[in-house]
Amino acid sequence: MPNKQNGDISVREAGRRGGEATASTHDREFYEQIGHKGGETRKEQLGPEGYSELGRKGGEARKEQLGPEGYSELGRKGGETRKEQLGPDGYSKLGQKGGQRVKELIEQGKKAEQQRS
Repeated sequence: MPNKQNGDISVREAGRRGGEATASTHDREFYEQIGHKGGETRKEQLGPEGYSELGRKGGEARKEQLGPEGYSELGRKGGETRKEQLGPDGYSKLGQKGGQRVKELIEQGKKAEQQRS
């Protein structure tokens, strides 16, 4: 137990103070950089399958938190943001690529079905 009379502080309090001190001397870019480095390190540790599994579990947990309506709203907002980023022409091209991919998948499915017959 920390002895407050002798100036000892808890680990929690020390962490809070350290975090505040760091935040006062670093900007948003610093936190983005260390977050990116940490993410890359974690990805290397887990490998492609482990990192994919981590993302899947996180997505499922988020879906549970938001519920069907909230998750749908999240997707809608993300789509709107992407549309703004790409602009009308870019969004149209993206749709064409998606349509082409669907067409290819349908053709592959038909060929596979024919081979089974």
